[in-house]
Amino acid sequence: MASIEENFPRGGTQKKPSEGKAPRRPIEQDNLFDTQYEEGSQKRKRIQEDPGKGKKLKKEKKEAIKANAKDFELLTVEALSEGMLLLGCVKESNDFELVVSLPNGLTGFVQVTHICDAYSKMLNEQVATEELLEDLNSLSDLYPPGMLVRCTVTSMGKTMDGHQSVKLSINPKDVNKALNTTALRSGMLLSGLVSSVEDHGYLIDIGVSGAKAFLPRQKSQSYIKSANKGAELKIGQYLNCLIEEVKNNGKIVRLSITRSEVAAAIATEEQNWALSNLLPGLVVKAQVQKVTPNGISLSFLSSFTGVVDFMHLDPKKAGSYSESQTVKACILSVHPTSKAVRLTLRQVFLQPGTGLGQLASSRIGMVVEESVVKSFHANTGVIFELDDGTLAFAFLKHLSDTKKSFRPGAFKVGSKHRCRIIDYSHMDELALLSLKRIIAAPFLRYQDICPGRVVEGKVLALKPFGMQVKVTDHIRGLVPYLHLADVLLKQPEKKYSVGGEVKCRVLMSNPEEKKLILTLKKTLVMSKFPVLTSYEAAKPGLITHGFIVCAREFGCIVKFYNDVKGLVPKNELSSEPIPSPEKVFYKGQVVKVLVLKCEPEQEKLLLSFNLMSRPVSEAEGEQIPKKNRQVAYETGQMVDVKVLKKKDNGLEVSILSDNVSGDILRRVMCLSDKGGHITLCRKPAMISAVQEEQVVRSFSEIQPGMQLAGYVRNIMSYGVFVEFPFGLAGLAPKADMSDKFVTDTKDHFVVGQTVVANVTSMDEEKQRILLCLKLSEVSSEDHAAESFSFLSQCFEEMKEVRDIMRRRNHSKVAQNLCGLMPGQKLELVVQEVRCDGSAFFSRSCVAGLTVTATRYQLESLVAGQKARVLVLHVDALKSTVHVSLREELLNPKAKRLMENSQHPAVVQHVAEEFAIASLVETGQLTAIPVASHFNDTFRFDSEKLKVGQTLSVTLKTVLTGDHGVLLAVQGPAKKRAFIRSWKESETGEEGLTAVKHSLCLGDVVKGTVKSVRPTYVTVAIDDKLMGSIHTSQILDEVPIGSFPTSRLKAGQKVTARVIGAGTWDFNFFFHLLLSLPFANSDLKGDDGTALSPKGDNPSEPLRPYKAGQTVNFHSLAEGTVTLGTVMKVTPHVGLTVALPFGKTGKASIFHLSDSYAEQPLKNFSIGKLVSTDYSVAVRIFLLLPLSSRTNPKSKNKVEDPEVQRIEDVREGQLVRGYVRSVKQSGVIVGRVGPRSVCACLFCVYSSRIQTSATSLWYRLLCSFKQETKCAEVPRLQISSGFTWDEGLNALEVPILNPKEESSDSEEEDNAQKKQTKKEKEQEKQRVEKELSKVEAALMDPNRQPQTADDFDRLVLSNPSSSILWLQYMAFHLQATEMEKARMVAERALKTISFREEQEKLNVWVALLNLENMYGTEETLMKVFERAVQYNEPLKVFQHLADIYTSSEKYQQADDLYNTMLKRFRQEKSVWLKYATFLLKQGRVQATHRLLERALKGLPDKEHVDVISKFAQLEFHFGDPKHAKAIFESTLSSYPKRTDIWSIYIDMMIKHGSQKEVRDIFERVIHLSLAAKRMKFFFKRYLDYEKKYGTSETIQAVKVAALEYVESKSSLAES
Repeated sequence: MASIEENFPRGGTQKKPSEGKAPRRPIEQDNLFDTQYEEGSQKRKRIQEDPGKGKKLKKEKKEAIKANAKDFELLTVEALSEGMLLLGCVKESNDFELVVSLPNGLTGFVQVTHICDAYSKMLNEQVATEELLEDLNSLSDLYPPGMLVRCTVTSMGKTMDGHQSVKLSINPKDVNKALNTTALRSGMLLSGLVSSVEDHGYLIDIGVSGAKAFLPRQKSQSYIKSANKGAELKIGQYLNCLIEEVKNNGKIVRLSITRSEVAAAIATEEQNWALSNLLPGLVVKAQVQKVTPNGISLSFLSSFTGVVDFMHLDPKKAGSYSESQTVKACILSVHPTSKAVRLTLRQVFLQPGTGLGQLASSRIGMVVEESVVKSFHANTGVIFELDDGTLAFAFLKHLSDTKKSFRPGAFKVGSKHRCRIIDYSHMDELALLSLKRIIAAPFLRYQDICPGRVVEGKVLALKPFGMQVKVTDHIRGLVPYLHLADVLLKQPEKKYSVGGEVKCRVLMSNPEEKKLILTLKKTLVMSKFPVLTSYEAAKPGLITHGFIVCAREFGCIVKFYNDVKGLVPKNELSSEPIPSPEKVFYKGQVVKVLVLKCEPEQEKLLLSFNLMSRPVSEAEGEQIPKKNRQVAYETGQMVDVKVLKKKDNGLEVSILSDNVSGDILRRVMCLSDKGGHITLCRKPAMISAVQEEQVVRSFSEIQPGMQLAGYVRNIMSYGVFVEFPFGLAGLAPKADMSDKFVTDTKDHFVVGQTVVANVTSMDEEKQRILLCLKLSEVSSEDHAAESFSFLSQCFEEMKEVRDIMRRRNHSKVAQNLCGLMPGQKLELVVQEVRCDGSAFFSRSCVAGLTVTATRYQLESLVAGQKARVLVLHVDALKSTVHVSLREELLNPKAKRLMENSQHPAVVQHVAEEFAIASLVETGQLTAIPVASHFNDTFRFDSEKLKVGQTLSVTLKTVLTGDHGVLLAVQGPAKKRAFIRSWKESETGEEGLTAVKHSLCLGDVVKGTVKSVRPTYVTVAIDDKLMGSIHTSQILDEVPIGSFPTSRLKAGQKVTARVIGAGTWDFNFFFHLLLSLPFANSDLKGDDGTALSPKGDNPSEPLRPYKAGQTVNFHSLAEGTVTLGTVMKVTPHVGLTVALPFGKTGKASIFHLSDSYAEQPLKNFSIGKLVSTDYSVAVRIFLLLPLSSRTNPKSKNKVEDPEVQRIEDVREGQLVRGYVRSVKQSGVIVGRVGPRSVCACLFCVYSSRIQTSATSLWYRLLCSFKQETKCAEVPRLQISSGFTWDEGLNALEVPILNPKEESSDSEEEDNAQKKQTKKEKEQEKQRVEKELSKVEAALMDPNRQPQTADDFDRLVLSNPSSSILWLQYMAFHLQATEMEKARMVAERALKTISFREEQEKLNVWVALLNLENMYGTEETLMKVFERAVQYNEPLKVFQHLADIYTSSEKYQQADDLYNTMLKRFRQEKSVWLKYATFLLKQGRVQATHRLLERALKGLPDKEHVDVISKFAQLEFHFGDPKHAKAIFESTLSSYPKRTDIWSIYIDMMIKHGSQKEVRDIFERVIHLSLAAKRMKFFFKRYLDYEKKYGTSETIQAVKVAALEYVESKSSLAES
């Protein structure tokens, strides 16, 4: 060009540029930010002057504009490099990464390991320990969307589909690595993360090596309240930190995060910022240098320059910027090599610490029909204005599908276009748009795809775990290997190829984790049935498709869409029994199922494969309604039915005439007919109750005390609802469900179970009934009869089931089941022997059945071996046969058995309703019931029958009959004990001390009826005083059969008279003013009914009577002959007899017969009726001389002299007595008269014994002295707890010299003849002295017990003293007699009165200690379960924890404390005891975590006290500094809690220095408290100084007190 200019000059010659002016051109080109417009007045002049030069200038201008536009280009992924610092905004928080929005629509990812070092350390610790750490918070908790963070690029990579991936880090060590300690200045704004939580603040990681940054707690309070919702800062939490103070050349830095201070922070020149350490997020004051259409350039911090692209101009000020204008800007990015700085002028970035806004998630994916172009940028994209006025941006690549189809002219300002919002850029505050074909795409995000949707995609890859499918450019899905086809594919690559198109259905969508699970099973993809995506949509009767995920012996688990699962029980798998479902069904199999029942709250779904009996429409999945029925049925009507279908909640049947094939059930009762739905019942108890009119038909017929048969309708957490025939229902509260402690109501009863309920109270207004299901309230005394009835009914039902199955000729399995009976012997082949010792058998006779034998029933067997087995039990429901190979069962012994005879037996098999046992003597099989009553359903593990257990059984049948086994009940060795739950009115111990009154016997009072029970009425006299009226004190004349309490209602006003105060329930008893004592009527009248049991079954006549009903009865008087039932037979002691009217008596072994018998208890058994004389003493004793005393006319009168006291005994008198004990020196003889108040003991020495064939008569050789009275001997004090059956052998008699003894009576007579009178007198005196010494020794109160007899006497004198019982146990333990010590403990638990709760608890604790030291873990747990049942559970748990701790079983103690925290979460003492345990173990950090848990679990009102207690424990056992910090923190929140101040002072006096104590006192006396409290603290301060201080400090306290008084006085005067 230059040569052309020289040869052909235009308009004259042109000067050659000199060498000196050559550098000007590059200078002009470097100044790219000068104004691009030239002055118009000079343009023409220059062209005219120098035409060649003007052409060159035009070219240079174009190049300058192009270079200028390049500097203002938007940030792209290619422009990023490692180490580049950026300001970003958290877009999403996932479990393992943060999605961060970067400027200009870019996106980066922060891995969980790039947060900070402290957070990574906790992650590693959690992975190493495999336990969740309480202090480790998830990223979603620490980083909410919209939070601005400073980050740096750590790496650039590509994803599997080729997209660029930007890896970031927010670790301060990476972001602030250019800073050092000398560069830190006050006022700097840095990013930091919490690395540690301390007592007075937080340690912050700012990433500067050698610097420790501390954030005081005071400087964080405002941020915590406003931005952190009141929660403490967490480790790993991101903060914008303002440096307040720098010490030691930057080694110590004090920070502040106060939002107002952070928002006003500006980077200044004084802070010595350089390009090498400049950080994003800093707000600076800048000056505009140049303004261009693509952005503006700024200068800041005097020497730095930067650019602002058009996206980050302030929308409100766009177009108004001018050169030299001063603005505030925020640094967005700093390039690591070129040091190019990008800034933003948007207002939201000019206040650090402010979060960015979010676009509504519903807007993303929306199609905007008309969006208006606001500006077009040729190199970047287009800015649009949406229909709601917001701005949006579309990159060039999103304006058209291909580059060829792009037309820039179509995007003129003001033109309208159809577009779709595809994303939102938080950093640019712009929605991102696309005009490509994605507008018509059905899915844009994972959130747009719902489970059950059919989608199409392309195969991306085939992996061993499944197929990856591309649904859209940004959505990927996975087809698990199980779902590649309807059947399992071994080589899926032959059917599918990469890039091929597939049609799938969505199984599950998880947008948060961006996971999509698909299925290619053709049956599911093409299914026309409804898609089941939630438990709420699973309505009974719905038919749909699913796939099997599990097949086990109990049935199949079927899965649907959105992780909905249901169970198909074994009996619903097919109309035919399937013994092994896992062999019929396979995992992944597509099945058609019917919904039977669904509980959405519990996410439980019950399904069935039986669809044949139900006609359905495949499109709707609903049942076709049947024709209306014309017949109505009444409750109680008996019908015959045919079984149509089995359901989970019952049977679907056809009544009478419907000719449908199925099982026929006879005598089925109609229970209700409501709304066209007939409910039938086959429960024998319900049918019997309706037929015998033992039911109520309306609410008005119900009376308290009634016992009704019903069934469980519903089970709730607070109780059980029971429904009765004719539609009435009531609630049995949790406390009245069982005699045992009820933890979970579902453990005790099941829906549909038959129960017997006792009506306790009613509410007529609300028509509500309260019931009681306790065995102690509803069961009869004859438990054996109830058990046998229960067992017989069970076997009758089993027999009927076999008959029904026998009629099914088409079922081979049913025929095989019917052909097997318990006791039958078979020849089978061993099919398999498993590792647990059990074996399975097979043969044609048991085809289709599972025949198994447990390890206990086996000998050594191998597979294929033939074996002879005995059938123990046939389970028809599970098609399982249990057999035994034990020799004693296969070869039983022949022996004649008697009904009601008792035999030892061994449990061989335990079924659900009964157990199969074998008699030890013969080996015959017998069945015993597991439960004795309908309500008897719950047992502890220690109470359950176990295979191999030996027990006593009472035979009820001696022939096997149709059952194959004998029927028996458990013998009397283990009688059921019912535990009565004492209510408040029965324990009322607090009422005794708290309630004061001035009532006396005979006073007339007025009250209000509070509650009405069958046998008594509770009356409230005033707010505190309560009383009770017994049913016998309500009416004077009561009609027979009526209920006197039914005349009173709750809330009724009554007038009553005080007739007494009970000594054990501490309430006053009343009778109505018009009532009289119970009338003593003659029972010979016709209008009365006497309750004298007759017949074989004593309980039979009691059936017409109910609790609270009025009857006439015979009274029990002295000498009355009545009937009694033997309740208990105690060997070597006697009988416990149940008398009429609830009385109980004891018959000593000596009073069972007039004549001596070797085995006096042989003819007595539990349940036997006996005739008794009724005798009254201090304790009720029964005299049962059955031969003469019950029939006084049948024998001659007994000629025994009456011996009422010791004075009645005379020398030479003949007295008949009973041998109490036999000693080496003689025999102790006792005698009890029919009206005796005390017992007389006679000592007969061996030298004086004379025998007789019929009875022993002794002549008293020496008379007792007058002063030796019965009452003076402690061992004979009946009033102090003496019992006849023990302790009488405790009298120690002197042992004679062996030389003086002789076994021959003739030699003794000769020796006596040789003795002179004087010698006899001396012998007599010597014997008396010896006897006196023995008696004196026994009466010495200071004498320590030496033998078991001594302890027996002690516990008899004070039976409720636990200390005596514990000493007795210790006595046996010293002799290593552990079993005897246990027996003493059990005896103590039975003897100590139930009102002495603490005494009983002491024995329980001793028994726990014994088992812990000498027993096993199993025996300890059994005792512990019983102790929890009979005592307050919390106390028992605490005692066991102390026992574990004292015996150094720390792991068991720790486990027990964790159990206690779950069960007694609201108990403050549990947390404190556990804290003490942890501190004593040195586990200080665990204690700190425990305090946080305690504050979460306990009510707010308990928090201050708990914190104080934990601090005290820290002082004693832990870190005093941490304890002090806890007190300081508490007092800062509650400065007026003087109790906390006082405790704090006490602790510091013990553990702190005098200066610290004085500082606390000075703080307290300057508080603004009440004068009374200030006086208390001044007095304490003065006492402290008097003890530890000097005269000057004492005077200072006095002066301070005087100043306080004067200030108060002046304040009062003013």
